[in-house]
Amino acid sequence: MSGLVVVGVDGSASGLAAVEAAAREARLRGAGLRVVHAFIWPAMHVPLDPSPLGPPEGGIRNMVERLLAEAVERARAVAPEVDVSHAVVTGEPLTVLEAQSRSAELVVIGSRGMGGFVGLLVGSTAVHLAAHGRCPVLVVREQPGADGPIVLGVDGSAAGEAAVDFAFAEAALRKAPLLALHAWTTWNAPMPAPQDASAPYANPPGALADEEERLLYESLAGHREKYPDVVVEHKTAHGRTREALIEASRSAQLVVVGARGRGGFAGLLLGSVSHALLHHAQCPVAVVRATGMHH
Repeated sequence: MSGLVVVGVDGSASGLAAVEAAAREARLRGAGLRVVHAFIWPAMHVPLDPSPLGPPEGGIRNMVERLLAEAVERARAVAPEVDVSHAVVTGEPLTVLEAQSRSAELVVIGSRGMGGFVGLLVGSTAVHLAAHGRCPVLVVREQPGADGPIVLGVDGSAAGEAAVDFAFAEAALRKAPLLALHAWTTWNAPMPAPQDASAPYANPPGALADEEERLLYESLAGHREKYPDVVVEHKTAHGRTREALIEASRSAQLVVVGARGRGGFAGLLLGSVSHALLHHAQCPVAVVRATGMHH
């Protein structure tokens, strides 16, 4: 743990919501907060200083300083005890934030903005960072989450282990209940071996649901001992994972998912469920990559 939360700001409303969420996270973790702006204009050879004809406080450089000052002020108002620093780093937002994620324990970013187009629900930076960040990435929408449970999408994959750990730690920090949701369909369920070698390889009625329950309990077992104070509710839902999680996000304060789940293609760093959640969840989403998933 480096004890550092990084937040990317770009002057958008969702960027300021991200600053507030990041300040709260830093306070809970006893970590420092670094407010970062990716300054793309120099690379595009745009003049940065006020034009001789314009007001002295004009110009892109002054604008960036103002937006950083506003973000830092917002962070200090939310969490006065947190040590807040700021940086303007020249470069494209994804590259800048991915580099920042190497020394952070959490990167927070607004769901839109960072040069996103109006029609895109989620800026491409948020999606790409969730896939490439070297630490968990928290994507925040304009409205803050309710004070409901933390919802964890469990898929029983090795990649999902890191997400389970993050969700338990987060629930402990926030003193929030944890709802572990495992959605399954007959397509993604593991096939239990037949009871009797001579029997046809088929599932007796109910066996699939039992198998899924067992998978869910096994995924959580070690973590419950590590975080005995976290109240955990299990839910297995028959149906599509993304719909179940989006529905659960309506009353949640946070949804936590792994970057890739069962059935992910090797080349896809972000599974379709995480992708769908970043676009449609009704609360902030944390995407947690398995440690060691470098490429």
